[in-house]
Amino acid sequence: MPREIRYFFDHPVALQVREEGRVEGRIEGRALMVLRILEWREIPVCFALRERVLDCYDLDQLEVWARPALTVERAEDMFSG
Repeated sequence: MPREIRYFFDHPVALQVREEGRVEGRIEGRALMVLRILEWREIPVCFALRERVLDCYDLDQLEVWARPALTVERAEDMFSG
């Protein structure tokens, strides 16, 4: 690999961008998993609730929501408690 290209990929800015992309990917994956659990359980999810989950950028909060998604009767109940 030419030195200029290698330098670009090792540059602190490039490293930061890659790490931010990884974090965003984990966040998106966790949000989609919360929704997927509800879908697998055939629990309807309204647009507002779907947006609330997809707009959340807190991995810990998404995990908090994932646990009750396994047992709630209604998707809205996932947010109570």
